[in-house]
Amino acid sequence: MNSVNFLIHTLFDLYIMVILLRVWLQVARADFYNPFSQFVVKATQPIVGPLRRFIPSLGGWDSATILFGFMIACLKVVVLSLMMNAAINPTVIAVSGLVILLTAVFKLIFWVLVLRAILSWISKGQNPIEAVMIQLSEPLLAPVRRFIPPIGGLDLSMIVVLVALQFVELLVNDLLSKLF
Repeated sequence: MNSVNFLIHTLFDLYIMVILLRVWLQVARADFYNPFSQFVVKATQPIVGPLRRFIPSLGGWDSATILFGFMIACLKVVVLSLMMNAAINPTVIAVSGLVILLTAVFKLIFWVLVLRAILSWISKGQNPIEAVMIQLSEPLLAPVRRFIPPIGGLDLSMIVVLVALQFVELLVNDLLSKLF
């Protein structure tokens, strides 16, 4: 049962990250003609496309895609509850869906930063995925570089952002655990 539980967690989490990546690509105004961006759009378009007809964007945020991510997070809770023969409570499902979505945001930012760092060592700008990772992560790293410039050719902004990200994630988890 642990192996099935792991598989369900992993598949849902990966797809939620793809959905959130679509939102992030739009907010960052990343290159949508990049092959990696096209993958993200094609993986989410069958549901997001029809949802967009009914749900308008709010303040520059793609509400349809965010709602779709929330629905997938809630579906994950329902599937796991059914597997454990647990009661299905709509309030618990909604709150758990929000927590899953928030956790996925932190995981996504972490992995984009790590992937950018690894690709910067390996591909030297020749990989289309690296171009998208730069477009996504540069708005997070550039403000840190203004305060901490590269020292001896070593850019510490990535480490500072990763530590800050972990701090904020732990802070949010602490606040949520006190509320619920």
